[in-house]
Amino acid sequence: MQADNTTPTTDARRPEVIRLDAVSKRFTVRKDSSLKERIVTFGRAGRRHRQDFWALSDVELGIRAGATIGLIGHNGSGKSTLLKVIGGIIQPTSGTVEQRGRIAALLELGAGFHPDLTGRENVFLNASVLGLSREETAANFDSILEFSGVGDFIDTQVKFYSSGMYVRLAFAIAVHTDPDILLVDEVLAVGDEQFQKKCLDKIEEFQKQGRTIIIVSHALDQIESLCDRVVLMHRGRMAFDGLPGPAIERFRELLNENAVGKARPEQLSQSVEVERIEILDASGAVLTEMAVGDDFTVRVHLEVNRPVERWLLGFSIDTAHGQMALASNSDVLGVHLEPLAQSRSFDLHVRGARLNPGSYYVNANFSGVSDPTAHALMGATEFTVVGSSDALGAVAASVALA
Repeated sequence: MQADNTTPTTDARRPEVIRLDAVSKRFTVRKDSSLKERIVTFGRAGRRHRQDFWALSDVELGIRAGATIGLIGHNGSGKSTLLKVIGGIIQPTSGTVEQRGRIAALLELGAGFHPDLTGRENVFLNASVLGLSREETAANFDSILEFSGVGDFIDTQVKFYSSGMYVRLAFAIAVHTDPDILLVDEVLAVGDEQFQKKCLDKIEEFQKQGRTIIIVSHALDQIESLCDRVVLMHRGRMAFDGLPGPAIERFRELLNENAVGKARPEQLSQSVEVERIEILDASGAVLTEMAVGDDFTVRVHLEVNRPVERWLLGFSIDTAHGQMALASNSDVLGVHLEPLAQSRSFDLHVRGARLNPGSYYVNANFSGVSDPTAHALMGATEFTVVGSSDALGAVAASVALA
């Protein structure tokens, strides 16, 4: 593991609330996909159709009270598995995990919700899983409902909820359980701008109250602005532990070292995977360079392993320093996507984006709603904007001083 020379500012007098010692987690991946194949390969022959996948290997990590930690890395790097181990949702194959205090985990879209129950019933169910009594949940119910913005839909079965409603209600429940430790995995990437701001304001409120927060996110600008320490995961191991800036810089180095646009072979199978991303010019040709103000298209190729009824598609463009320059998704655009049954590509047309000269990386993500699964491909392709601008930052503009 590599550490930054300048360590994050932490109060050594604060107690450790999380301690992981030599934690490893192994999953067994089966290569026989059907019942018939499993019967045929039963017994000794079946061993050849199983493969061990080490999602975590010898992770050593201590987190003190009041810290805000970011977990970043490629898909399949182990960051989400690490968060689940910290939360006690899965047990490590070896090593020890110690936690101190009440933990609220917001890990997957709709996780912990029963689709046939109403929003109101799911509030009480989910809150009880997170440690609240029925009386405590009832006392907080009005506040949860107001924060979520679900309104009259609270008595509707959640299987009819949009992805945004799922996340708003789940986040509202989690933050009202009065947690000492809040675990958040990528869910802040879903929902409209107003809801995301409300979530970030709540996280900042928790920070001021001295609560411990651990965030998994591909939004590197979000990680840099919120976290005082970042852990970079790579192939199940801690590749870096230090300040956000150097951690993101190291992550960019890893992105460049790996084959651009190819998903890692050790990733576990998802319902749908982002296979590759292309940037096209107005004529439909693949481009690697454009001028300031040029229109372009982000083409996202999806590989479908299992059909999905309800789902979301999004993309983001980062600067070379990891700052988000542009992002959108089907939920924000108000686009209803038809059920996805076979592999295909989708085009997102970008008009009037005046990006400043420089290098940019493109990311895309799939998020299931009816099938709680997600897959993102980070830094899948790169392009350069050429030209000149009178402004600093990611946005080009013509500036006049009067």
